[in-house]
Amino acid sequence: MDQSVFRITKELSELQKNSDLSLAVACRDIDVRNVKALIIGPHETPYEFGFFESWLTNLQFAFKFGKEYPRKSPQVTAITTNGGRCRFNPNIYANGRVCLSILGTWRGERGEEWSAAQGLESILLSIQSLMSSNPYENEPGFEDANEPSDKKNQKEYVQKIRHETLRVSVIQRLEVYLGIGVDGQVTTPITAKDDYDLDMDVLEDESTVPFEPFKDLCKRRFLWYYDSYLATVQKGKEEAKDGQPFVRMPFEGSSNTMEGKFNYTELERRLRNIKKALDAETESWAAQGLEAKANDTTVSVNLTRQYEQVVESFKRSDTPHNLELLDNNPFVWQLTYFGKPMTNLDGGLFRVKLSFSPRFPEEQPRIKFETRMFHHRISLDGTPCYFPAANRREDAKTHIEAVIEALEEEQPPYDPRTLVHPEAFKLFWGSPDDRRMYNRRLRRSVQKSME
Repeated sequence: MDQSVFRITKELSELQKNSDLSLAVACRDIDVRNVKALIIGPHETPYEFGFFESWLTNLQFAFKFGKEYPRKSPQVTAITTNGGRCRFNPNIYANGRVCLSILGTWRGERGEEWSAAQGLESILLSIQSLMSSNPYENEPGFEDANEPSDKKNQKEYVQKIRHETLRVSVIQRLEVYLGIGVDGQVTTPITAKDDYDLDMDVLEDESTVPFEPFKDLCKRRFLWYYDSYLATVQKGKEEAKDGQPFVRMPFEGSSNTMEGKFNYTELERRLRNIKKALDAETESWAAQGLEAKANDTTVSVNLTRQYEQVVESFKRSDTPHNLELLDNNPFVWQLTYFGKPMTNLDGGLFRVKLSFSPRFPEEQPRIKFETRMFHHRISLDGTPCYFPAANRREDAKTHIEAVIEALEEEQPPYDPRTLVHPEAFKLFWGSPDDRRMYNRRLRRSVQKSME
């Protein structure tokens, strides 16, 4: 095997195995040298929970590795640019150019240039580091700009990046994925298929199919961060009026800028439409699943077998939780979770719905707590934030175990990427008084679950 291909394959495998919640990479089997990467914007920055993509190729980036890799750095192109009209950062141009010393696209200090010891992950982390709380200072010559005009510009720059992160990297992306038109109506997405059986004699030519490896990930993360997106809208409405034009920064040129107007009222409408469409899509899996069951598809048989195995596992281990199929549909499971004794969950009785796609495991299950629980890892609509083992995502039992682990973990490490319930998260990680209030709210929801 070509040494560069071996190195790229190894790096991709390592990145895909880790549990980093803000980085994702993928490539076609036929073309390992062209890699797509997804960076989810950091918390407490104007890029917060945005999807940025690139060709290494939601910010999305594309990576093109030459045969000289790792002796030479790959070419990196930012894809999330609103068709070349949006410069998201002084170092990320509207034409997709990413200016970093390790890529040789920007002059840096001695020792900052590329070396064979670096790799895909170091590039992604370097790009992510550009997405700071004050990206204005990333522009050379503006690092220490502290004049009153600079302070004003810094604030206005953050405001427009926050607006466009939401509009371009999140809303536009999800609208395309879900087939939502300008009128808010949902049409059948281009990638939807009527045939759910993977046992096809004739496979499509991979090179002719649009390569969207992060579609399902972005949909699931949207459900995680939906309340945070709405909070961003409310904050934006307080800072800028609808129709107010963006302010051009001193370093922005005519074709390398971020032009536009604020319209958070419209963004809120579109966010709610996306949420409605995602919920409808999840509900549609039940009917599609019954059809798949009638056709005895591979996915249907697999889920039926997995369901039986989980039920048997619960019996053998004397697990108190109960699992059943809704309407005898192997694509819709209902878990009854009994709170862990001697914890704040003790005595709780919670119904949890697991919806499986006919395209499982390519599309991961969507899980929702139908019984309300005030918990920092469960969103307001009941969507849990959990991490199944990367190498076992096709195992339904792994998802159930990961959800229960997220619920019962008493001393989790602080991780802002798990911010799915803003109020509960703030109380859980706040002062001792905040934590006591959190515990009271959690216990109250546990008590109500038994009423």
